[in-house]
Amino acid sequence: MSDWTWDWTGYDPAAERLRESLCTLGNGYFATRGAVPECRAGLTHYPGTYVAGCYNRLESTVAGRQVLNEDLVNLPNWLLLRFRLRRDEGAWGSWFSPDTHALQDHRHILDLHRATLTRTFRHRSAVAGVLDVEQTRLVHMQDPHLAVLRTVFTPEDWSGEIEIESCLDGQVINGNVHRYRALDRRHVTHVRTGAREPDTVWLGCRTSASDIAVALAARTTVAADRGPVSSVLRPARHRAVHSLVVPIAPHRPVTVDKTVALHTSRDMAISDPLDEAVERVSTAAAFPGLLASHVAAWERLWRRADIQVPGEAGRILRFHLFHVLQTLSPHSADLDVGVPARGLHGEAYRGHVFWDELFVLPYLNLHFPEVSRGLLNYRYRRLPRACRAAAALGRAGAMYPWQSGSNGREETQEWHLNPHSGHWLPDHSRLQHHVGSAIAYNVWQYCQATGDTEYLHTKGAELLLQIARFWAGLAVFDRDLGRYRIRGVVGPDEYHDSYPGAATPGLDDNAYTNVTAAWVLTRTLGLLRRLPVWRREELFERVQLDSGELPTWEEISRRLRVPFHQGVISQFEGYDGLAELDWDAYRTRYGSIRRLDRILEAEGDTVNRYKASKQGDVLMLGYLFSPAELRQLFLRLGYDLDDDVWRSTVDYYLRRTSHGSTLSGLVHGLVLARARRTEAWQYVQEALEADIADIQGGTTGEGIHLGAMAGTLDLVQRGLTGLEPREDALLLDPVPLPALSEYGFSLRYRGHWGVGVRRRSGQLEIGVPDSEEKPIRVVLADRAVTIGPGETCTLVLSETPRPT
Repeated sequence: MSDWTWDWTGYDPAAERLRESLCTLGNGYFATRGAVPECRAGLTHYPGTYVAGCYNRLESTVAGRQVLNEDLVNLPNWLLLRFRLRRDEGAWGSWFSPDTHALQDHRHILDLHRATLTRTFRHRSAVAGVLDVEQTRLVHMQDPHLAVLRTVFTPEDWSGEIEIESCLDGQVINGNVHRYRALDRRHVTHVRTGAREPDTVWLGCRTSASDIAVALAARTTVAADRGPVSSVLRPARHRAVHSLVVPIAPHRPVTVDKTVALHTSRDMAISDPLDEAVERVSTAAAFPGLLASHVAAWERLWRRADIQVPGEAGRILRFHLFHVLQTLSPHSADLDVGVPARGLHGEAYRGHVFWDELFVLPYLNLHFPEVSRGLLNYRYRRLPRACRAAAALGRAGAMYPWQSGSNGREETQEWHLNPHSGHWLPDHSRLQHHVGSAIAYNVWQYCQATGDTEYLHTKGAELLLQIARFWAGLAVFDRDLGRYRIRGVVGPDEYHDSYPGAATPGLDDNAYTNVTAAWVLTRTLGLLRRLPVWRREELFERVQLDSGELPTWEEISRRLRVPFHQGVISQFEGYDGLAELDWDAYRTRYGSIRRLDRILEAEGDTVNRYKASKQGDVLMLGYLFSPAELRQLFLRLGYDLDDDVWRSTVDYYLRRTSHGSTLSGLVHGLVLARARRTEAWQYVQEALEADIADIQGGTTGEGIHLGAMAGTLDLVQRGLTGLEPREDALLLDPVPLPALSEYGFSLRYRGHWGVGVRRRSGQLEIGVPDSEEKPIRVVLADRAVTIGPGETCTLVLSETPRPT
């Protein structure tokens, strides 16, 4: 395999769903899993197709309760194309399936550069002979509504006929996640089909509750040089089938091209989705033209985003970038969509938007800022809903949901299934209000990277202000402690959602929540001071804020409580009173203990009793903030966070984390790299391999982990370089990580396109492309340089360890 191709050989039914996720093709508007075309969904195969932002709600009975869930909808399957064979004058064989017929030399090749998936195999038919098959598919990056599948059939030593069925299948459910099987999963309704001569079938349907109209049209053509082709279009109740019978002869290929158009009623600049789909597929270019324009579109993306790292790490990083761009491409900028935690690759987490944008936007800001702005607008459009959610609890400001979907209401389920025990358990993760701080952080980082003052002073200011207002209203002054406290929340750890034996959920003074809330308040106050007077007054009037509230915000931002114990930062108040877990005993008993919470619940115990975290919680502070900024944050709060305290904190939680999230290795890798620790590579490697090795034992088949994939790119771009875009400079503080000692990438910083950053042989090279823009000021720990357009500067880096 080259740096640009990924190869799967042989056929392993048990590994099909993982391969399908990893071979998903998409363009930011829609994506289709890498399923084999001849098989419908079942226990082995799952050919899911998902349009960004296409959600639907269904009510189900769970554990005797009525539960309403919103899901990203699995849309009708456009991929279906099956075949069967017969020799001259013989009987037809059965329809081919890899599960019932012999396969030889079966291979899938994912070409990242061209964004194509090619499948080849040899089929030895009992009624005919050996048939060579090659299939190439793409989901078009230039025209986001098109996809195409080309299949070439070549018989080796026989002649006869091949029958091909090209189908649009509307009999689909959301069946990718086995543990959701107790829920109602039939989202597609009102299926109707039709045909347009000579070569097109179509299918229209609607989602049952959200009433989104969906339309697909498929044009299937055949190129053969032997005899007439029989072609019949057969619309049926739930399927539209195009049947073709083609004469076939030894070593004479038959090429079948299936071109598909997909539209929904959410699309802009259309009238009727069905008319648009039929017209688009009818006027689409032939396969060679579509392939050429698709590859050219990807060439443009790679020029803006490619990352160069030698060896296997670099190969995986490019693979991660490929999947990020398939989920969030420039086409996403104009869509009303957020960051789906599992990409457009499967149905885990129901396609919801969590806080994963916190790990995605830092990379996009410096390559595709228009996409970042679009993702922030998804949050801005749902700001009124977040304000209503806060008001419903008697709070001011904006309380964003932990899980968001179509309209920004809280989509977190109230119950979740533990597959270890079969129990349905109450879900308190909606108390992770720190998602609001993540949104504010993303607004700030986007504006710092781009210099988009217009956004910062308008939509960005409103987002920051309402999130800050929520934190100020949630904080309560404790006279005994002389500190403000935030009670009844859940932190990033997720394992701990209540105190042992408590009647109500939630924890007090989660350190991550309080520190990031203080950061939001501080940044918002600073922004308000800098706004032009007229804009500040207009903003206050718009959100009905009394300027008299601001002194209280200032006080809270300086006096929020951060608990400590044994010389380390406490994850939350009372953490030091929890029991220690016998980690070795549980590893011996269960092997993998990544989902320790489920293991303990199945034993009749609860993780709430123990000092055990799912993923980085306190250490997330070291992920978001540079050592210098983190020290300043604590100093503003009245705490001295010296090197010894932070090192002790890192050590403490390293020993008490099960890494039950793919984000955990990423966070620990970056934190340890900044602390110049030799263990960093172990965690970085885990983050790199999380999906390709499916380290969580089956979850990747339900969709890739988009935050972890994008986070590995950010780990190189920001973590290893110490890169911090600021108003007047690019701050850099490179850290040595021997396994990733060489890297290169280009970035877009404010008006500069293609600023090159290269590290090799202990040197950092920065090149600024020629333009009419101002020079860039680059600040390192021990020096500052100014680099003008058209200039390149090479800096010799010191390898001397510095304080953390």
